[in-house]
Formats: sequence, structure tokens, C-alpha cells
Amino acid sequence: MTVSLSTPLSDSAIADLHAGDAVSISGVIYVARDAAHKRIVEALQRGEPPPFELPGQIIYYMGPSPAKPGRPIGSAGPTTSYRMDPYTEAMLKAGVKGFIGKGMRSPAVREALKLHRAVYLASIGGAGALISQRIVHSELIAYEDLGAEAVLRLEVAEFPAVVVNDIYGGDLYEMGKSQWQKAG
Repeated sequence: MTVSLSTPLSDSAIADLHAGDAVSISGVIYVARDAAHKRIVEALQRGEPPPFELPGQIIYYMGPSPAKPGRPIGSAGPTTSYRMDPYTEAMLKAGVKGFIGKGMRSPAVREALKLHRAVYLASIGGAGALISQRIVHSELIAYEDLGAEAVLRLEVAEFPAVVVNDIYGGDLYEMGKSQWQKAG
């Protein structure tokens, strides 16, 4: 069964999610990678507003490519998430409720997700062309000088992902490892 989510995320929607759940996201999500995260966190530390409202939002760690004619975006696959780990707790404190990427998160990030009641989702690496079909609009909203690392606002319809880390400490990657480990 796939859980339908609408953005921005509510605490009650997050409370219903568990590691391993398939989700389908509709609404607005934001694209930001390490360089953009660094700028957003620095702005927050200076008491300046971020380039978009953070509470309840989902941030997608996406490696974009140029749009083909008639399309809002090119291939839109996830990028490796651990590069954003140094900035994740600050983003959570500012109200972000979800992140989408690929790969494991650090133990500190997993604890921060529990503490701030947020989730980490994985999208399918290597399927960026298919994922892009779920993006109905793309708009550059901040840090244009960063090129491929600029902040984008995406409107998505039934964007597929899987819950990796939930608010209860569940970790899909750890569950998978333990399921296949050989006994003593």
C-alpha cells in the first residue's frame, strides 16, 4: 500500500509513517543541495529569512539536468544525502519536516529526525528520467549563481519515495541488513 502525502507535511501525517512505507507526494517540494544548505543555514544563523518558508517543507537532494523542450525539468534523480548531514539539524530546527535523497544518514541525523519529528525518504537512484515525469512545474527561486545547486521550487504529482528513517527511530537500511545477516 502507498501512503498519499500532501505538502506541507503535517505532524499527524508524519506520525503515521514508518520505515519501509511507500509514499506518493503531491504538492510543492524544494530542491537544495550542500552549497544551498550552507547558505540557508548561514542566513538562519544571522537571523535572516531563508529563501522559502521552511516549516512543514520537504527538501529534495536532486541532481538536475536541463529540461527538454516542452518539459518543466530534465532528469531529476536523487543525489547522495550524507553531504547535507552537517546542515540537517539546523534545517530541522527551522521546521523542515522531510528530506528526499539516496543513501544512509549519519547516526546524529537519525537522532535529530526523531527529536524534531521529521522523516528521511529515499527516491530511486538511476531513475531520474522516470521521476521527472512526476514534476509538473519547476522554478528557480534562489541562489541562481550556484547553477545546478540553486534552490528550485517543484510542483509534484504522485512523486514516489520510500520512508527510510521515521520519527520512531526506524531505519529501512538497518532493517534490510538485519534481515539478510546470517546467524552466528
